Amino acid sequence: MKPVFNNVLRFGMTIILLACFGITFGQVGDDSYITITGMAKDASSHQKIVFASVSVPGTDIGTVTNSDGEFILKVKKSLNAEFFEITHLGYVNKKFEINSSLGNDRVFYMEQHTFPLQELIVRPKEPRDLVKMALRNIKLNYSEKPNMMTGFYRESIKQGREYLSISEAVVDISKASYTGMQSDQVKVFKGRKGSNVKKADTLMVKLQGGPNVALLLDIAKNNDLIISLDSLDNYAYEMTSVVNIDDKPNYVISFTPKVNISYPLYYGKLYITEDNLAITMAEFSLDLTDAEKASRQFVRTKPTGLIFTPTATSYLVTYKQQGAKYYLNYVRIELKFKSDWKRKWFKNNYTIMSEVAITDRHENNIVRFTNQELFKSSMVFADKIKFFGDDDFWGAYNIIEPEESIQNAIKKISKSLKK
Repeated sequence: MKPVFNNVLRFGMTIILLACFGITFGQVGDDSYITITGMAKDASSHQKIVFASVSVPGTDIGTVTNSDGEFILKVKKSLNAEFFEITHLGYVNKKFEINSSLGNDRVFYMEQHTFPLQELIVRPKEPRDLVKMALRNIKLNYSEKPNMMTGFYRESIKQGREYLSISEAVVDISKASYTGMQSDQVKVFKGRKGSNVKKADTLMVKLQGGPNVALLLDIAKNNDLIISLDSLDNYAYEMTSVVNIDDKPNYVISFTPKVNISYPLYYGKLYITEDNLAITMAEFSLDLTDAEKASRQFVRTKPTGLIFTPTATSYLVTYKQQGAKYYLNYVRIELKFKSDWKRKWFKNNYTIMSEVAITDRHENNIVRFTNQELFKSSMVFADKIKFFGDDDFWGAYNIIEPEESIQNAIKKISKSLKK
């Protein structure tokens, strides 16, 4: 059976005529919370640690470092929290004292984790069997209760090195049980957008589905996305190593397509805990060997004569354990395409990125959103939010620190608007 993700809930894109926009992005100014800013680095190599989890122990408050290793964490003063914690694949979890961490441009160093042989339990199982057991354990390892989550979502589109658009929002997520049939719901709480199109480009790329698409990458809930119990035999498996995640040993199992079917498969890695066989992270990409077949997975609408071909894809999903259960923590999608007009010299390369970080969560009095409140999978996110110039736009909400290139694009957009 063809996976649901590839059939109905594909990562859709719409290509339309150009429209020009502008926006000013502001800064926060509220004394009800403490703001910790800094960069996570490897203690030995001083390399930046990207997409690390940054959280307050004992709470559901958190964010992630960006692709430059930078982060902003806002903690309400009323919590009287003393520490925050940084965790990442292959590193020892490390707590930092909040009061001594305040100030700009702080660097927080992490130590790599190595496993003594006696720590490891070698299971007499084939890698395929471990994946099968992890899929069967989803009902045990992930929440059987619905959750209400707060997330920060961002999407951006670049032509070459230039940003064409940046859109971001704080979203409410009605996260359905992992053991039920209900789907997740998204409601946009507040958002803003900006574009920096100055020239007469021949097309604009827009993403359809927005945060709904990112939530589809919760592979513990939507395991038909890549590997399900019914599609195990589509892939070959290999155990490549054991790594530390959240101070626990995780098997690293790589998978590659071994059959040729009507839709493209994936290749990548699953990270599975040694003790309870929970999937804690997945990194994967779409097999682009058949470019035409892969292209059909993405493009919904395009002008006649345009060839729009994917050249690279990258998907990342991480989970964080809270109590006895695992919860969605972070999702990132990055896609690269080339466009080529038939019988014309015009060619361009595009990069599309979207990400969502879960910044808060609770399980009390969960109410599903009404149809009028929903952000639907058929919608284009950038078309549903407005331009804002509020200097205190995000307030106390945790966000993903913009990457340096996005920061520069925001400044450029702001200057364009003022002119």
